[in-house]
Amino acid sequence: MNLILFGPPGVGKGTQGEKLASEYGLSHLAMGDILRAAVRDETEAGVQAKQFMDAGQLVPDAVVVAMIEERIVGGDKSGFLLDGFPRNVAQAEALDAMLDKHGLSIDRIVFMDAPEENLLKRLCGRMICRACGFGFHRQYSPPLKSGCCDRCGGELYQRDDDREDVISHRLEVYREQTAPLLDFYRHQDGFFRLDASGEMDAVYAALKEAVIR
Repeated sequence: MNLILFGPPGVGKGTQGEKLASEYGLSHLAMGDILRAAVRDETEAGVQAKQFMDAGQLVPDAVVVAMIEERIVGGDKSGFLLDGFPRNVAQAEALDAMLDKHGLSIDRIVFMDAPEENLLKRLCGRMICRACGFGFHRQYSPPLKSGCCDRCGGELYQRDDDREDVISHRLEVYREQTAPLLDFYRHQDGFFRLDASGEMDAVYAALKEAVIR
C-alpha cells in the first residue's frame, strides 16, 4: 500500500502518518527527515541538495524527487507513506513519472484539513526544549512543570515561526500554493478529504477508514 498524506501546517500529518505507517508496516517518508538523512549519509541526491542549501537556495524539485526515489527503491517493499509531499503540482507530476518508471503507483491520497482557528491553536501552543529539543503543547501535552522539560529539565521556549502572526502568514501562503495541488488530486481514484479538526483518536479512526475503504 502506497499513500500520500498532505495538508496544512498543524493539521497532524506527522503524528497521524507516523502512527498509521507503524500499524501497517509502511515506510514513513517525511520530507524533512528524508532531506536531513540524505545530506547526512551523503547520498548522490543528498550531495546535490547540500550544494543548493549551502548556497542559500531552495532544493530543486528534481533533486527532492531523487531523494524520495532513493528511499523508495532502496527500502523494503511493504509500501510507503509520503508525509507532506508533494507540495505543488510540478512535484506531483515528477513523482508520478518516477513511480511509473519503477512500476509503482499511489493507492490512496488523503488530504487532511481543518479550520484555520484549529490550526492556529495547535501551532501557537507548541513549546520546544532548548536542551534536548523535545516538544510539548500548552493544551494537548503540557509539561508537568510550567516552562520546564519533563525529560531533561531544560528551559521550554516558543519558536519565532510559531507566533500567531507568522503562522497566519504561513497558512495563507499554504492555501494559495496548495489549491492547484488539491485540484490536481481531487478527481483521481483513491482521493479522500479528511476533516482533521476533531480529537486525535477520532481523526486516526477516520484516517484508517479512508485508507482501507
